[in-house]
Amino acid sequence: MSQHGECRHLLDDLSLYLDGEASEALCAEIEQHLRDCDNCRVMVDTLGKTIYLYQHLPQPALPSAARERLYKRLDLTEFLEK
Repeated sequence: MSQHGECRHLLDDLSLYLDGEASEALCAEIEQHLRDCDNCRVMVDTLGKTIYLYQHLPQPALPSAARERLYKRLDLTEFLEK
């Protein structure tokens, strides 16, 4: 498989890998590719850090007026606090 084909395969299975749901064989294949491909290694590292920050940093507060406009626009008004 060409380097480009290996990169495309990595992208197809990346969410399984980052979520810890990939098979042992797939993990080994992805980790081998990451050792050989600087571009994919940087992408996986950046995406992993982004996921970590999203999961661990406090969520920013959304002003109530903005929340109301957003919920109305998305037709989610039933979820607005009364």
